Amino acid sequence: MTETPADGRRAGWARRLSALSEGLREYYMGPYRRTFARAQRDEDDFFTLVVLAEALGVPDPAAYYTAELMPVLYENFHDWHRRMGMSRSPLEHISCC
Repeated sequence: MTETPADGRRAGWARRLSALSEGLREYYMGPYRRTFARAQRDEDDFFTLVVLAEALGVPDPAAYYTAELMPVLYENFHDWHRRMGMSRSPLEHISCC
């Protein structure tokens, strides 16, 4: 099957439209990227606190379900407790510092 000139024009327009869409997305989202990243980090910090609540001594009725998520959080635990203002790990069984 051979390509017609109309197919080439359509592909050209599709590339231009895609580039325009990407440019507009960057124009509108660019200034807020830091805000979105901070909101995501705050949400992740809260999630970590909820999962580790029982280990930190806070009664947690969902501890049975959140215990499965603890291994997922271990790799980011050091950064989390430093952001929360704790110089050392608050958990005895996790010594990252």
